[in-house]
Amino acid sequence: MKRINTEAAPAAIGPYSQGFVAGDFIWTSGQIPLSPKTGEVVGSNITEQAEQCVANLKAVLEAGGSSLAKVIKTTCFLADMSDFAAFNEVYTRHFPGNPARSCIAVKTLPRNVLCEIEAVAEA
Repeated sequence: MKRINTEAAPAAIGPYSQGFVAGDFIWTSGQIPLSPKTGEVVGSNITEQAEQCVANLKAVLEAGGSSLAKVIKTTCFLADMSDFAAFNEVYTRHFPGNPARSCIAVKTLPRNVLCEIEAVAEA
């Protein structure tokens, strides 16, 4: 098992790792829309925040030797299910292979962001 740590994605804001390569798979922690450089929230709407989540997820996957194209399962968290359609517009652009997915509305997310995405991918 190998821990993933990259400066191209935000540092963990709690006691967790950005991800792990374990066997033939990569398991990422949830990525929220933080700037890797400043640690501040990027974007004020679901579209902007979802784009940053995907960029951060992509950086973690690439640091582990994978890519968005190799994602087989995502779990997506939304602060408001009324953002579902706009979130899907961003998601569809970046995950054209339609990996398996769960999308859950939650009461709040860290730093009061609008979305978070975690993934499992082939290494």
